Amino acid sequence: MFSEFPPISTREWEEKIQLDLRGADYEKRLVWKTNEGIVVNPYYRAEHLEDISHMGVLPGQPPYVRGMRTDGNDWVIRQDFDETDPVAANRLATQSLEKGAGAVGLNASELTLPNDLVRLLEGIDPETTPIHFTQAKDFPLLVSQLKELYAGKKIRGSLNFDPLGYLVLYGKFFENRERNFAQARVLVEMSGQHLPGFSVIGVNGQYYHNAGASLVQEVAFTLSQANEYLAELTAAGLPATAVLGQLHFRFGVGSGYFLEIARLRAAKMLWATIAAQYQDCGEGDCSMRIQVETSDWNKTVYDPYVNMLRTTTEAMAAALSGVESITVKPFDSTFKKPDAFSYRMARNQQIILKEEAYFNKVADPAGGSYYIEKLTESIAQAAWALFLETEQQGGFIKSAENGFIRSSIAETCQQRDMDIALRKRVFVGTNKYPDTSERMLDKMEPTARLTDLSDLKQYRGAQSFEALRLAVENHAKKSLPIPRVFHFTYGDPVMRKARASFSANFFGVAGYQIINNIGFTDLEAGAKAALDSGAEIVVFCSSDEEYASMVPTASQIKEASPTTQVVVAGNPSELIDELTRAGVDHFIHIRTNVLRSLTMYNELLGIA
Repeated sequence: MFSEFPPISTREWEEKIQLDLRGADYEKRLVWKTNEGIVVNPYYRAEHLEDISHMGVLPGQPPYVRGMRTDGNDWVIRQDFDETDPVAANRLATQSLEKGAGAVGLNASELTLPNDLVRLLEGIDPETTPIHFTQAKDFPLLVSQLKELYAGKKIRGSLNFDPLGYLVLYGKFFENRERNFAQARVLVEMSGQHLPGFSVIGVNGQYYHNAGASLVQEVAFTLSQANEYLAELTAAGLPATAVLGQLHFRFGVGSGYFLEIARLRAAKMLWATIAAQYQDCGEGDCSMRIQVETSDWNKTVYDPYVNMLRTTTEAMAAALSGVESITVKPFDSTFKKPDAFSYRMARNQQIILKEEAYFNKVADPAGGSYYIEKLTESIAQAAWALFLETEQQGGFIKSAENGFIRSSIAETCQQRDMDIALRKRVFVGTNKYPDTSERMLDKMEPTARLTDLSDLKQYRGAQSFEALRLAVENHAKKSLPIPRVFHFTYGDPVMRKARASFSANFFGVAGYQIINNIGFTDLEAGAKAALDSGAEIVVFCSSDEEYASMVPTASQIKEASPTTQVVVAGNPSELIDELTRAGVDHFIHIRTNVLRSLTMYNELLGIA
């Protein structure tokens, strides 16, 4: 076979590509740059892996880029519940475990110990089912109660004690630095002596993710946070082995499928490098134990079933990267308390990945992929550079207190928000391809969020677009009319249809009512129909050339109804001044800032 298909050199590939491009710019057409500035080439070959240091490393070997598993890729299906009532939370947890979950996360922030703890854990065996406490009023007291309740048993799970996570969220320690690290030391010692199957220090990287950070920033700042715990606790006299065994990492995972796989592999590799500075890596002491939860940042209120598509690809990426456990959040958690259906869907997504797609059968299936290995190395290099920069700022605590972390992420968010406003970043059903008949206002339930409280603001990328549309729904709820958009389609059938489609997509994002037309052959008839419709917005949909003939029509409509907003779909540069003088108010096209434009229309139409 190989004699029939001789080897082709990279130079020959490049020559063929240049020929096919016919003079087009190679970099602009084929090379992709991520938000992190990582350059992604159109293809990779074996030669691109020659300088990658971790190539040849097997699963279970340092630096653990390929994970700890050498036989299969099984992970724990975990479900987390925010319910604070112990009886209700117990019911949710036991039902979840009966239906296929392997671990649960519970909120202990309102428990009265020890009685409520018994109610919370009734029917759950922590020796066989890991129990993770995501919140608590007093973590040392909780550990003490667990020790008494399960004396002599080897229970498994974790506590999410993370004062540094609190610091980055709120700009302060929840008590003070000395007190919080003293508690951390007590927890590590108590757990090591009495709950050896528990890890007590959470490193919550998902806070950066859900604040809009880039992949590189989430990895770098999470590593810096964990390194701060190691440095502080070993300086306080604890052995590195004891501290490493008590750290567990939580990452968010977004929809950049291959990038997410590479990012989680890079995080494991870099953590092993850091941990090795404190002790020799042996028997997995320097490996990173990762709990992944699906992103909040990219989830939407509108068209919420699309959230299930998002969480599916996110869970797939997490599984293929080789993490210890995964939480898929219910698709409706953006606007209400999840119910039995949404919890079941979230749980079943992982069950299908295991039982039908066999994602749990092969250890590190991404290993050796030219593309993913190169991405892993590129992300690792970029994250390491930012980690070192954070250390040069004085370490994690200094970087949180002086605003370096917050300002770095804010810069990324600014670019991300602009991409969303311009619809370069698409949220299906929200900033593009909306279902204009959908109504969500009455389905929303009040929920407690960190958005208005945090120093590092937790938000969703689609929030601003959702606020626009919810305002329109609220307007209608007051028995006020939903704005109508009349498509004045004229001329070239292909262009008028394309521009009417663009306009429907544009104004539909705000939930406006779209009045479509198959096309007018007579401008007078079109103008009369537009005025008779009573539409607040009339959009001319035609070709650039034919807009010249519509100049008098714009004047006619504006004179007859001065409050009507006359809009042109397109950017006919040579006619803009003439059309504007004739009464055209606005032009919409692919370079329009959709968010800013629709905000303006809402204000013009009296929608608050």
